[in-house]
Amino acid sequence: MTASQRRRTSVSRRTLRRGWCWASSRAGGMTTTLAEIGRNADPSILLRPARRRVTSGANGREFFMHTTPPAAIAVDNLVKRYKGVAAVDGITFHIAPGSVTGLLGGNGAGKTTTIATIMGLVTPTSGTVRVLGAAMPAERYRVLHRMNFESPYVDMPMRLTVRQNLTVFAQLYGVADMTARIATLASELDLTEFLDRPTGKLSAGQKTRVSLAKSLLNKPDVLLLDEPTASLDPDTADWVRGHLEQYRAETGATILLASHNMNEVERLCDRVIIMKRGHIEDDDTPERLLARYGRENLEEVFLDVARGRGEKRETVE
Repeated sequence: MTASQRRRTSVSRRTLRRGWCWASSRAGGMTTTLAEIGRNADPSILLRPARRRVTSGANGREFFMHTTPPAAIAVDNLVKRYKGVAAVDGITFHIAPGSVTGLLGGNGAGKTTTIATIMGLVTPTSGTVRVLGAAMPAERYRVLHRMNFESPYVDMPMRLTVRQNLTVFAQLYGVADMTARIATLASELDLTEFLDRPTGKLSAGQKTRVSLAKSLLNKPDVLLLDEPTASLDPDTADWVRGHLEQYRAETGATILLASHNMNEVERLCDRVIIMKRGHIEDDDTPERLLARYGRENLEEVFLDVARGRGEKRETVE
């Protein structure tokens, strides 16, 4: 067996082990892959295939080729240095449309820099970032109206009322019929009673709900969340998670979630990317990470990675 044949055989075995199947086309002699639909698919290519009719060769015979839509977020060889120090050092990942991906890592792992680059707020030192097909930050004007961001660490103007803040952001995003959209979110997120209260007078839980409303004003196709339930009581945190699940189910939005709450990640995420010192240390579904490290929950997996106890990973031929 030649080296090329061995590589193809190795790839085939890995692909089959990760839940993919091989199928022959109608024209014969050609093969294509069909992505397994669901949480067990390979997370780096968890994209629903589409069928496309193709005519092959002079005989005019037809076959169906399965193609995949472009990633909602595509990060390739991303590097960001500050005064010679690499905050992010050559990371690559693609996020499928309609998926929820957790971005984990300790302080200084590079999560915030990665999210800021995806938002187009930071220019990469090298590498590329594309969101909904647009290169960031050069083409961010093409997609910013289809994105949004939420974090409890980013305050809105405290002297403005909730209604005034939401109106300002609705104008920035070019939301049609702002009054109706704000009223709908106020009803869904239980904001109505304090819509005309200064934002600085709200409790932590109320501010979080207002921030979530802001992030949903433009019905984003890509939603970036930075610890959306930090400092919330269990009841309010559960309520926020439930609303995020509902929004994703209704709209098919793509969500990237940075969080230190491992129960939250296990509940919401189809896939987990774990970063450490600017690198991606592991990337898989929650279930496979638990199996690979032989752990009961993601917090134990996270500690294994953070403390360098990665020897429990399975070896892939």
